[in-house]
Amino acid sequence: MTDVHIRPAVQTLPAYVPGARSTGEEVAKLSSNELPYPPQESVLAALTAAAGGVNRYPEMTGDALVEAIAQRHAVAPEQVVVGNGSVALIQHVLDTICDEGDDVVLPWRSFEAYPICIAVAGARAVKVPLTADGRHDVAAMIAAVTSRTRALLACTPNNPSGPALTADELTALVEGVPERVLVIVDEAYLDFVTDPAVGDALTLLADHPNLLVSRTFSKAHALAGMRVGYLVGEPGIVSAIRSVATPFGVNLPAQAAAIAALEPAALAETARRAAVVATERDRVLAALRAQGWQVPDAQGNFFWLAVGEQTDALAAHFRAAGILARPFSGEGVRVSIGTPAENDRVLAATAAWPAR
Repeated sequence: MTDVHIRPAVQTLPAYVPGARSTGEEVAKLSSNELPYPPQESVLAALTAAAGGVNRYPEMTGDALVEAIAQRHAVAPEQVVVGNGSVALIQHVLDTICDEGDDVVLPWRSFEAYPICIAVAGARAVKVPLTADGRHDVAAMIAAVTSRTRALLACTPNNPSGPALTADELTALVEGVPERVLVIVDEAYLDFVTDPAVGDALTLLADHPNLLVSRTFSKAHALAGMRVGYLVGEPGIVSAIRSVATPFGVNLPAQAAAIAALEPAALAETARRAAVVATERDRVLAALRAQGWQVPDAQGNFFWLAVGEQTDALAAHFRAAGILARPFSGEGVRVSIGTPAENDRVLAATAAWPAR
């Protein structure tokens, strides 16, 4: 046993539980919200070509990728910072703005990395329960803000429950907090949204300098294994985040892959694939509800079965059917949308579950 001091906040961190990994081709891996399709050929070609030069460092702050992202969203490059996935960037944000004892307001249940990032930054997570139908309780989140609040986190669509903030809710959330509070909106799954009422946080940036928007290449772009995320916000905030971000945080092949994914033809194919996934999601939800399941609105590439104390048993039931889902013990099971054949296996398993 070492005598080296380890911060109490680190010693008591909850463990991040990743989605279970597949043990064979016969198993449907629907535990990590990955796209069920491989990288596009043009993206894979760029990645492969770049891999031949990995004896050299990539651009330290990913300038070429930053430029491509800025062009994609019609913002200035000074408003963009890239990093090793959106989780690393959210950690960098909190490390930048939080002092010991500060509060960060967040919805709960939501992405399980949030409380870990908050604790590592030395802050306290103020968890605001979701509504009964799995939505952010916007009024309660605003009411939870105090003089100690340094940041407010939102996840839309919310992982794992599924619903997304409407444009009105998003505006109310951003405008309902003091300007000294940083609002971090995680839109990792926005590409799969089909509800026209859902908001896009980027449209609010010009009027709200305390807003920071998080996006990723891991989901709709089929680059989860490359770990590329980015933030868009006010240049002063972005500059501060960049100063604490890991140098060379996006590796050389990942930078090349992400730049290729932003080419017009690749973006068009990404949109087509996301639409296919959304159509499958809606088909699965309709079938589940016809089976008698109560499922919250799903705007990402996953759905949520809030089965409470039956969670572990339902996850085991899925495993027995050759399906890996993501259980949150005592709360529910999140199931990613896979191929149509995989989704049919899920529906067969849910139909055979007696407690639905």
